[in-house]
Amino acid sequence: MTDLKNKVALITGSARGLGRAIAERFAGLGADIIINYSKDSFSANEAVVNIQALGVRVIAVQADISKPADIENLFAEAKKAFGKIDIVVANAGVELADVPVTDFTEEQFDRLFAINTKGTYFTIQCAAKNIEDNGRIINISSTSAASPFPGFAVYGGSKTAPNYLVEVLAKEIGYRGVTVNSIVPYAVANAGIFTGMDTHTPELKWLSDMNPMKRMATVEDVSNAAVFFASNLSSFVSGQHLIVNGGGSQ
Repeated sequence: MTDLKNKVALITGSARGLGRAIAERFAGLGADIIINYSKDSFSANEAVVNIQALGVRVIAVQADISKPADIENLFAEAKKAFGKIDIVVANAGVELADVPVTDFTEEQFDRLFAINTKGTYFTIQCAAKNIEDNGRIINISSTSAASPFPGFAVYGGSKTAPNYLVEVLAKEIGYRGVTVNSIVPYAVANAGIFTGMDTHTPELKWLSDMNPMKRMATVEDVSNAAVFFASNLSSFVSGQHLIVNGGGSQ
């Protein structure tokens, strides 16, 4: 039921961190992969080498997700290489936490919304236009969008709008057998702003201590949820938000 052979998966922001973990997990289940990166070509090429070793086809495509024209080109290159797209994971995003509402600048606001909201919207829109019938669209959200927390107003706000988009699009294209869902993870170790950080630092220890399971989420926790949504296991699950937070409130 989790076999992804003969499927083609496009994952935005997948040169490293969580996106790369999802790409490698899908590849391990047989899917051909489109790696997307904005600037880090070295990590993208490294991801390509790792995925090729799993015996599937893979390409890397540069695209700035804040630019709809780049997104359209990304999908065009994917279809040119593989002829179709079965799975899309809208993972690309930027984080900025611990900034009170009164301290946020217009530049910071615009950057977060350009990628997390606008970029995700047009990625999912392009997915809806290009994905095969019975395909899978997966949005990577954040528990910041599910539970208000001081310092996260703009970041959480930028991740909230795509969740609503997921619910609407699920109703609009469900007749094609396409499912549209979100994964809503707790802070993920070795992903995003936490990439390369020691989990024993005071900041990350605090995140672990406040969780009922006394740890942060791992990329494996989230990629496992992604496999559920990408596979036939979730063929009648759509318009939903799966919270992966170890039972916590954030």
